[in-house]
Amino acid sequence: MYFYGFDATFLILIPALILAFYAQFRVKNTYSSLSQVEAEAGVTGIEVAERLVSQNNLPVKVEEIPGELTDHYDPRTEVLRLSSSVARGHSIADYSIAAHEVGHALQKRESYGAFAFRSALVPVAQFGSTLAFPLFFIGLIFTLRPLMDIGIIFFSAAVLFQLVTLPVEYNASGRAYQILVRSGFIASGEQPYIKKMLNAAALTYVAATAMAALQLLRLILLRQSRD
Repeated sequence: MYFYGFDATFLILIPALILAFYAQFRVKNTYSSLSQVEAEAGVTGIEVAERLVSQNNLPVKVEEIPGELTDHYDPRTEVLRLSSSVARGHSIADYSIAAHEVGHALQKRESYGAFAFRSALVPVAQFGSTLAFPLFFIGLIFTLRPLMDIGIIFFSAAVLFQLVTLPVEYNASGRAYQILVRSGFIASGEQPYIKKMLNAAALTYVAATAMAALQLLRLILLRQSRD
């Protein structure tokens, strides 16, 4: 498993690393490109989010926050937060991101199973991902197999979170496209651009899931090397 001090199990991560770099490049490149495409509606991203929230009768507050691509929906407080660039932008990319977050709010209202399950997993995944690697590698260094096993179990929770995230994000993107089309904000010629932006964003979650799954496989192989 080891040669010249190099951990050969790192090779397992190469496909996921390549996919992750590609996904980040694609989403940034797509956002950069489509952020230059002004939407015909002429309103800002935050106005789109507020209108979609109103049209769908959602009890959600929309706020602007600093940063770029820091957009998210908080189901605990029913607050949808848009980064300044999206909130103030007038582009197809800004509309897509705003609508995607509204899609998450729709998931909560309609009790979408995967969304509820992912929300319940958040504290478990955070706890597991924080402790998994320290516990595992302490166990690996001192050949404490039970400690390695606990680390693997904890990291498995983080992998499960990533797996559940995939259908949640794709479903939110599907909802985003539908409500944008129904809203009247998007002209028929703009619809392919909306799909392009939403698909590029979703790829980042595919990459994250692949990385988490291969990391788990790597931990298991390292654990077996100590048997």
